[in-house]
Amino acid sequence: MAHRLVTQVIVTGARVFGRAFAEAYKQAQASGKYAAQKKNGGSAFSSSGLSLDEACKILNVKPPGAGETSLEHVMERFKKLFDINDPKQGGSFYLQSKILRARERIEMEVREAERKAAMEKELREGWNPKVYKDR
Repeated sequence: MAHRLVTQVIVTGARVFGRAFAEAYKQAQASGKYAAQKKNGGSAFSSSGLSLDEACKILNVKPPGAGETSLEHVMERFKKLFDINDPKQGGSFYLQSKILRARERIEMEVREAERKAAMEKELREGWNPKVYKDR
């Protein structure tokens, strides 16, 4: 009878360990794929988890092409959608937060493109520091 109990304990332990190992392996694979995507494709997601494509769909604007987008149009759409979804007027706080995160994501992308364009311009033209002389 003791050998049956020991066998059951061993089998149950192996089963639990196997499931835990399989779950850890799945998580490692997922994080590896995410890291590879982020390394190859740049920043696909911001801290909020929105992709640029998803943010553009939420605000119904075109994705910024080569760093050029109408931030005025984005802000106009943001204000309209944000005000429509005001919880005090029967709107949804969840939708308001999604709209806010979408605007932040698009602005982040535009700022990044502007920063890259400025760096490329500086590399093309060379670095010319402004020197002030004391009199």
